[in-house]
Amino acid sequence: MFIRQKYDYPILESVTYDDGRRHYLEPENGNKLPSVTTILSAMTDKSAIEAWKQRIGEEEAHRQVKHATDVGTIMHGYVEDHIAGKPRVEKSNFIYKQARKMADTIIGRGLTKVNEVYGYEVKLFYPSLYAGTTDLVGEFNGTPAIMDHKNAKKIKKREWIESYFFQLVAYAMAHNHMFNTDIQFGVIFMASRDDDYKEFYLEGREFEEYTDRWLEMVQKFYNQAGQ
Repeated sequence: MFIRQKYDYPILESVTYDDGRRHYLEPENGNKLPSVTTILSAMTDKSAIEAWKQRIGEEEAHRQVKHATDVGTIMHGYVEDHIAGKPRVEKSNFIYKQARKMADTIIGRGLTKVNEVYGYEVKLFYPSLYAGTTDLVGEFNGTPAIMDHKNAKKIKKREWIESYFFQLVAYAMAHNHMFNTDIQFGVIFMASRDDDYKEFYLEGREFEEYTDRWLEMVQKFYNQAGQ
């Protein structure tokens, strides 16, 4: 895996509000741009999540969400350190062990197919619309791609991860606009707590369809905000 600083990625300041909404400050004019995940959260049907909370109880739901978030944050850190060639900070508690195991799965089964890294934890924005951070931009088996690594209790079905696909096309659209690229391919690396692993690809006509749907979602988001 070869790291090449092919593009001059910006440093974007961000603001996170008490309700979890995050906005990035657009360079030069300082406009507040909603994050990709903020738009997705506002425009996605939450009925299934609410039903799940009702079924297991608010307290247990909060515990599970916090655990998943903690594991995901640590796992991402391990993967980033590997890409950057930094030594890994080893800790013995259960959460770190779980995160390390899933990070090793992604590194050993996914990142081995990444020929070239343009950047990781890359800040991207589409002027006046949105901004966000993607895990990885580079070449997957020789093809320029937007790549994200995800953790899950169990590997999810493809139809359950539409939000991940929207993230891929959003970041690709922003990257293409900022750097005059033509990225039309995305990859999700997913590792589960039960040692399973799967890659999800987004390309061709399906990539175009998700791009169209993402643009419609962004327009509805701003319409609802009265902008």
